[in-house]
Amino acid sequence: MSISSSMNAGVAGLSANATRLSTISDNIANSSTFGYKRVTADFASMVLGNSPGSYSAGGVRASTQRIVDQRGPLNSTSNPTDIAISGRGMLPVTTQVAAQAGGPLPMLMTTTGSFRPDANGVLRTDSGLVLMGVPANPDGTIPPFPRDVTTALEPVRVDKNQFEGNPTKFIDLGLNLPATATRSGAEAQSYPLTIELFDSVGVGSTLSATFSNQIPATGGQFFNGVPGAPAELGGAFGGGIVKNVWRLTMTNPNGAPNTQEALVLFDTSGRMTAFELIEGPDPANPTDPTPLPITATATGLTEVDPNVPATGALTYTFPAAPAGAENPANPPLSVQLDAVAGGRGLTQLSDRFTPIAINKDGSPVGDLVSVEVDARGMVNAIYDNGFTRTIYQVPIVDVPNPNGLQALSNQTYRPSRESGQFFLWNAGEGPVGEMVGFAREESTVDVAQELTSLIQTQRAYSSNAKVIQTVDEMLQETTNIKR
Repeated sequence: MSISSSMNAGVAGLSANATRLSTISDNIANSSTFGYKRVTADFASMVLGNSPGSYSAGGVRASTQRIVDQRGPLNSTSNPTDIAISGRGMLPVTTQVAAQAGGPLPMLMTTTGSFRPDANGVLRTDSGLVLMGVPANPDGTIPPFPRDVTTALEPVRVDKNQFEGNPTKFIDLGLNLPATATRSGAEAQSYPLTIELFDSVGVGSTLSATFSNQIPATGGQFFNGVPGAPAELGGAFGGGIVKNVWRLTMTNPNGAPNTQEALVLFDTSGRMTAFELIEGPDPANPTDPTPLPITATATGLTEVDPNVPATGALTYTFPAAPAGAENPANPPLSVQLDAVAGGRGLTQLSDRFTPIAINKDGSPVGDLVSVEVDARGMVNAIYDNGFTRTIYQVPIVDVPNPNGLQALSNQTYRPSRESGQFFLWNAGEGPVGEMVGFAREESTVDVAQELTSLIQTQRAYSSNAKVIQTVDEMLQETTNIKR
């Protein structure tokens, strides 16, 4: 009898609207929860077999879905390790229990988190979510790591008592040599330059470099055309180059000088186009446990010198004395003199010796004062001596179908069959967004929309209850027929 199907349809309507009411209640309750993704309830009709002369109500079925790919607005905070993502993707996290157990770390995902160091220096939230990342090499670079597994990830740990000192391995000099110093009749002058260096334990020392003009200057010009080839009218030869000789003396921190003569070539605009280093003896270098080899390179040549490789790269090594032995605490040091690029390099203009830029790595020992996360997901340790070093990279996790992720407590998710296989992206690359520090993602719940849905659900529930009441009265009338 179709009247009984009406009763069942009313009951199904009550159940479906009760489910919708549950989602609305959960959404409103979490309207201020950071990282919460609202849940929707969708209704689907159920159709039973019917004949032309009768109809049986099939009722309704409710299904719920969490809209994970919807992004909430970002809220600025004062904590540098409050992290959110501006765009697609999630942060890799694990549970505090798993991190303390020391076994395999299950990877969970969350869109935002307020991470702070615990007693062990591990960045975690108050709810026990531990941030995971790829540890950096001692020099701050990130090693290659697999992108479809989590074997390279580990809890991000920051030791508040951490002291860090990095050795200086590279120096890039940009300076101007006075053009008047190499003219005929100029006086012999020296232009000293000191650069602070650090060894692997953060102890500072000084590298001294002195540029001395050589009088008289050996000026001249040559062209980089093919020797002996006929010149066509209107053809272009290479630019003219004036050669000037400078002597560059570098003194290692251990006091042993490595003296080299540098043949520096400048074009007519005063820009360096090549230089040649000639080894000089170092009889004063005794057997020393800490010799410091110095390597000088030049790149970016704009002319082809017959005595210079056309690849545009010259390398010369200031070798340690044969009796010396390299100290692991003091690795070889490279000093780079470039042709002008980006405002840096070696030039010969005007009448002044002017250091333009000195870029170097290395740092003294310092006390860790802060940790920040940049847009590329690099976790940077900031020390009280002003130096910054990358200690971790936090990749961004992405899946083909974010709405298919399995939702867990604390705004976390787990990959599932519906979501597809995850991939670890660098922040800001591919489909994922950039990482944002000092920020948290707010809930995606619109309270006004939820209250409107609440009124609609209440009326629908009351209407279904009225259907059940009406069917009950009709069945009562049917029962009274036999009286």
